[in-house]
Amino acid sequence: MEDFLERFQNDGFCVIDDFLTREDINLIKKECEEIVQRMSLSDHLTIFSTHEHHINLRDDYFINSGDKIRFFFEEKAVNDKGELQVEKHLGLNKIGHALHFFSPTLRKVTHSDKVKSIMRRLNYEDPVVMQSMYIFKQPFIGGEVAPHQDGSYLYTEPMRLVGFWIALDNASVENGCLHFIPGSHKNGLYQNYRLVRQSLSSGTNLIYEGEKPNYDPNKFVAVPVRKGSLVLIDGLVVHRSDENRSTQSRHAYAFHLFDAGNSQWSNLNWLQVSSSDTFTHLYNFSA
Repeated sequence: MEDFLERFQNDGFCVIDDFLTREDINLIKKECEEIVQRMSLSDHLTIFSTHEHHINLRDDYFINSGDKIRFFFEEKAVNDKGELQVEKHLGLNKIGHALHFFSPTLRKVTHSDKVKSIMRRLNYEDPVVMQSMYIFKQPFIGGEVAPHQDGSYLYTEPMRLVGFWIALDNASVENGCLHFIPGSHKNGLYQNYRLVRQSLSSGTNLIYEGEKPNYDPNKFVAVPVRKGSLVLIDGLVVHRSDENRSTQSRHAYAFHLFDAGNSQWSNLNWLQVSSSDTFTHLYNFSA
């Protein structure tokens, strides 16, 4: 694994090829297929979208998913009556958000020596894994991920947040690879735009604070990668992905870490520590 630090510091992201082997990828896919097969559709038919006007900000299913394995479907997979129009494994947007804790295969991947080595190179004193997702990006219906900074949703003070995005399929422009604005992490959290918790007598609500940023579409650079590649993502770099209009899936495994040794996790974040202890301390966690 070549030294990545300069590229990461300059651009706010970098690609590390061959982070996972083909065998690793097959094990991850097999385990997630089994998780989906065991899932009861009647308990988990919830739609996920990154567009603000589509998010159900009162959805307890999402808010309480941080210490569980829960299932989120594509908008285009469900009709106006709320009925799934395809087989469940073909309609999923993602599974989240505690796969790194409950999935034996993904526990090992997330807490591997490779991950620890990268976090030490980034000078993270006490990196904590707080969320993880298996992302499907289905052929034809895989939805767009709107331009955003991860720090808007997973805020720390000061900002010490990094994402690992691992391609389980080849990711191309056609099937919705990631796009970045290189260097955009150097400008802080744009407009201080954040999704925050709001406690109500009826339960927990989520609201957006700050002004939603507008990004120049001409500044985005496409980053196609081969399966097995890692895309390392600074918590402040602006990124997005397009719809998948191709015949090929674009599966990925993603997880985030913050530095508990040098930053404070916000108590306004949607995701909070629970009694399940799914916030795992990377250097000390036994997979």
